[in-house]
Amino acid sequence: MAVARSLKHISAQLIDDVNGKTIAAAADRDVDTKGKKKSEAAMLVGKLIAERAKAKGVTTVVFDRRDKRYHGRVKAVADGARTAGLIF
Repeated sequence: MAVARSLKHISAQLIDDVNGKTIAAAADRDVDTKGKKKSEAAMLVGKLIAERAKAKGVTTVVFDRRDKRYHGRVKAVADGARTAGLIF
């Protein structure tokens, strides 16, 4: 699972490295973020990517945060995915 973060948005992708294909993707534009903080929206993105992963039969992933530190919104995505049942 790769997480991309900008100043305004956050997104996550499940990527199959062997075949080089994206299995599922989720972004803050896919969830209702009206009136929510950025970290709350990131948690919803994590839950959404976990739901989409389960629908595709994926239960275990490797977390790729790229060059971003594991805190704030990046951590919120991971926490949301874990609470929805994805195993890291």
